[in-house]
Amino acid sequence: MFKSRNLLIVVADGEHARFIRPAPDNAFRSDRALDSISAHKQSAALGSDHPGASFHTGSSAAHAEMPRHDLHRMEKQKFAHLIGDELNAAAARAEFDELIVVAPAHVLAAIRNRLYVATRAALVATLKKDLVKTPDHELGPHLAKWVKPVHRAMGPGAAQV
Repeated sequence: MFKSRNLLIVVADGEHARFIRPAPDNAFRSDRALDSISAHKQSAALGSDHPGASFHTGSSAAHAEMPRHDLHRMEKQKFAHLIGDELNAAAARAEFDELIVVAPAHVLAAIRNRLYVATRAALVATLKKDLVKTPDHELGPHLAKWVKPVHRAMGPGAAQV
């Protein structure tokens, strides 16, 4: 008896993630999606990144206590960590045996760093690309190395080439 492949593909960037599974004919189908609530906002809308200041005794000069941080970049990193946490939880529930993660390099690194050892063991491939806006039906060429092309059954009277 043939056991279908229990593969989960995550296509993500710093603001959006899709959890995709291949159907029996290997066509890709989005299972669910996650969207960051705040990563798409402008840095100014996220708050102030100005550090507190202190004064040295005998001097009127103010010195910052902490360096500035890019709040937008920090929100994207938080979202990547959320994706990693979601994958760890899904692995604990045995929702996949194999995992492929597709994301830009900085997001991919943040996701991978968040994965538990057991989740990382299921990771069969990573692809450093931003394909989050690529529709499911156009992912095939990008993932052909790991997932066979879509197999469409020929209907009666269809010509074979």
